[in-house]
Amino acid sequence: MTKDKTIAGILFDKDGTLLDYAKSWVPVNYELARIAAKGDEALARRLLIACGMDPDTGYVTPDSLLAAGNTVEIATGMVEAGAPFTVEALREKLDHLFANSAALAVPVTDLATFFAGLHAKGYRLGVASSDNERSIRETAKRFGFDRYLDYVAGYDSGYGTKPEPGMVHGFCAATGLAPHEVAVVGDNNHDLHMGRNAGAGLTVAVLTGTGSPQSLSAASDHCIPDITGLEAVLR
Repeated sequence: MTKDKTIAGILFDKDGTLLDYAKSWVPVNYELARIAAKGDEALARRLLIACGMDPDTGYVTPDSLLAAGNTVEIATGMVEAGAPFTVEALREKLDHLFANSAALAVPVTDLATFFAGLHAKGYRLGVASSDNERSIRETAKRFGFDRYLDYVAGYDSGYGTKPEPGMVHGFCAATGLAPHEVAVVGDNNHDLHMGRNAGAGLTVAVLTGTGSPQSLSAASDHCIPDITGLEAVLR
């Protein structure tokens, strides 16, 4: 039996995996830079560049702070680049922005139908994101897949942060699965390295975020265009 056939649980990243990163988060990135710069346009541009986004094109560098960082890491990077806040004060503002941004998110597919299908096949399901837990739950509720989740973990949920293994171990504790029975699905190396560090049975990269086949190949067992191709991989 191959390790693919032993998978009984799937732990998804959120942004760039369940949600189209460019459509959902590039507009939010412009807004967070404006907030962090207190409206100073020149400073906002510098903050975006420092955190990995081209302010003219909206291109976000794979595995940069804006691609993979949690709120504390993004706030720290922006304060170090000149944002006139303390890290804690900026973190609070950004967490509020991110939670409210769930209303603007664009899913990569009909997530309610997608999760319902996996649930019907017996998979245990979870979301582990570098976003805050409130934002994950708001997103799941908005798109109607909250009822299918066995587990939710944000950077502030107490399981540690990516690429540490804690979120995967928390999923295992919540579901009774062993790490080798879990597939981790994500759009950047923080997700995939989290899976590898936890001993996950499968790491699957998707291309709806900031990564590319080249940047994701080393840490993934499979690289697929988007999550709709996942069941073929699991079979």
